[in-house]
Amino acid sequence: MARPYRWIAVAAGAVTAVALTPLVSFADEPDPTAHPRVDVAQTLDVPAGVVKAMKRDLKLTSDEQVADRLRTEAAAPLVQQRLKAKLGNAYGGAWIKKGQERLTVAVTSEAAAKQVRAEGAEAQIVARGESALAADRAKLDKRAAKAADAIRAWRIDPATNSVVVTVKPGAEAQARTFAKDSGVGTVTVETSAVAPRPVYDIRGGDQYVINGNTLCSVGFPARRGGAPGFVTAGHCGGRGAPVKGFNNVDLGSFGESEFPNTDMAYVAANGNWTPQPWVNNYSGGNVIVAGSNDAAIGSSICRSGRTSSWTCGTLQGRNETINYSNGPVYGMSRMSACANPGDSGGSVIAGNQAQGVTSGIAGGCGSANPQTWFQPVNPILSRWGIALVTSGGGSSGGAVISALNNRCLDVPNGNFSDGVRVQMWNCNGSAAQKWEFVNGTLRTGNNKCLDVAWGSTANGAILQIVGCSGNPAQGWVLSAAGDLVNPQANKCADIDAWNANEGAKLVLWECTGGANQKWRRG
Repeated sequence: MARPYRWIAVAAGAVTAVALTPLVSFADEPDPTAHPRVDVAQTLDVPAGVVKAMKRDLKLTSDEQVADRLRTEAAAPLVQQRLKAKLGNAYGGAWIKKGQERLTVAVTSEAAAKQVRAEGAEAQIVARGESALAADRAKLDKRAAKAADAIRAWRIDPATNSVVVTVKPGAEAQARTFAKDSGVGTVTVETSAVAPRPVYDIRGGDQYVINGNTLCSVGFPARRGGAPGFVTAGHCGGRGAPVKGFNNVDLGSFGESEFPNTDMAYVAANGNWTPQPWVNNYSGGNVIVAGSNDAAIGSSICRSGRTSSWTCGTLQGRNETINYSNGPVYGMSRMSACANPGDSGGSVIAGNQAQGVTSGIAGGCGSANPQTWFQPVNPILSRWGIALVTSGGGSSGGAVISALNNRCLDVPNGNFSDGVRVQMWNCNGSAAQKWEFVNGTLRTGNNKCLDVAWGSTANGAILQIVGCSGNPAQGWVLSAAGDLVNPQANKCADIDAWNANEGAKLVLWECTGGANQKWRRG
């Protein structure tokens, strides 16, 4: 039976007004017993990679668990702030217990606990408020310089309602002595076999210091045998020379160096430094390094370094011999992007492709016709078995994601047979969606390459996977503008007919700049 109206009382001061609101009939109302399935993954306002990492590292098994956790964590800060302000000295801190969907708040009285429950949080009665614990921590802070090396750290832990001191195993007595001497009565002591240490990023174009007095610039972050480091110019330092980073903290030493003949070097970093696929653009950001495909002569090219920051020009020539006063250097490249002393060793990049490390100049910045020479990067990598750190790098590869639909380039059903046509699919982190740029190709984890069928250069040619052969039909470059280009055809990987759905197929098409041709690494 249809029910066309509903009475709604609306308060207006002392008078109650009654409004008549038209409604749809019962037949048009949704069935309250029906619960259509909602794809939780589509409702998560976080990148797919974040969801994947949360599942992996927090041992979560479903998108629903991720959504529940994010919902709890989003509400917790607001509840915590209100209760901390309301409870004063009775507040003892707050935390989220494992597997719990509500915030737990420590309080020193039952009256305060009632206020916590009224806010929808769980209360836990404790002996000391947060302010009392903070006072003890401040006493330890005042004597921090006198803490023995075996004392790792100290903190307030609301869950145990105590100040926790972390020490090297066997140094528990030292922790208690340190606390007593600081005027703190009781602490909880825990042990950690590993001492904390600071970590820093290695970034192209940043300053480094050799032997305490010579300044040069980082070329490109890299790894050799999995260990961190970076490539730079050989004339900056000889093998074994010690190096400090941009912050004057010990970084490592020159593991390899050659000059003249070539101008190449590799600095091996210590474990406090992490190489990143970045070049400093000296405008508050980074340029992401995707590979090291050699640019064509005439291409735009830029360089980064500590002295003249970021400058650009064009690539003017390759394989030039430079007769420095120290002796000849062979196989150099020349560009019009200017540089100055101190920029030596710094990054030279075209788009998102590493080109080399700055070597020498004629004229410098400010001159009418500056010329700069650089040592190409690929010979450095091959000479000493060095791997450039790139976006999406790593042996397992990474996703290739469309700007049209945020879906991933996918091998259907994980079938890696020759001739299987690639498609678009919701990103899921599977092996079917892991791709790596290797020597100008785009490869799956089992060494199959993205391929233009029959080596065609025509619009509409299908894209498939085939065993890697070095055929130009398997050449791909991801440009800084997000175009996935086959250089043989000078055309782009294209989602056919702008199909944003799962299962959409890919073709080769002339580059138009459309979202169906735009890609990023994930």
